[in-house]
Amino acid sequence: MYVIICVIMDFLNVRINDVKIDVGKLIKQMRAQRNMTQQDLANQLNLSRITVQNIERGNNFTIDTFLLILQHFDEIASFSEYIKSKMEDHSGMKSIY
Repeated sequence: MYVIICVIMDFLNVRINDVKIDVGKLIKQMRAQRNMTQQDLANQLNLSRITVQNIERGNNFTIDTFLLILQHFDEIASFSEYIKSKMEDHSGMKSIY
């Protein structure tokens, strides 16, 4: 029981910065898996290498840039499906307003 509570508490303590770092790691893995440099990705997406570097470090990036990268790596459909599944999860909830 204690372990379950600790896991739940850990989940509740997820910080935005931690998620941004994980997104950056994912993007770096997808890029490296395709043997691309940061400059290669930047050139293909009309971004600067510094922008790609900052994203991979988990620094601030726009949702548009994130979606552009997902689209480039053919991951946007799975991300869209994830969003739709979350919408379904919450569709039965009543608004408090």
